[in-house]
Amino acid sequence: MNFYQDLGYLILGTRLKRLSDTFLNDVNKFYLQLGVEFDASWFPIFYLLGRKNKLTIKEIADTLQVSHSAVSQLVTSLQQKGYLKVQTSATDARAKQVTLSAKGTQRLLQIQPVWLTLQQTMTDLVENNELVEKLLPALLNIESALAEKSLLNRLEQQYQVFESK
Repeated sequence: MNFYQDLGYLILGTRLKRLSDTFLNDVNKFYLQLGVEFDASWFPIFYLLGRKNKLTIKEIADTLQVSHSAVSQLVTSLQQKGYLKVQTSATDARAKQVTLSAKGTQRLLQIQPVWLTLQQTMTDLVENNELVEKLLPALLNIESALAEKSLLNRLEQQYQVFESK
């Protein structure tokens, strides 16, 4: 056992972040090896715009369940790189419509085979391993439980139990 394994649930978030960082770093290295300018953090925007040609920043934020500000910053960065076009909605001046530019569409076509490779690689990683195959359902259960009651609320409640002893 190592330090992280010994601490169990105490640092579950840290272990999940480390695993995520490992995945994202390796995916970014793979893009570099292929000579493709792409960052794994761009994936959600490209994926969504590949499925729906035009979305507002609010629609993207709502779909990804992240802040409007975070999406706006990423969209601005991708727009500056020439991958996205942003226009004010004709029906609502407050809404910004986001689409892939010609350069963005070309990049999307270039990276889709990488996504297929990633999908198959991740499937191979978990296949034939009963415990790992339960990972996604387990994550869904955790996400659902936290949607019902946040970790902060749970911490506050548990702390009160300890304080009362």
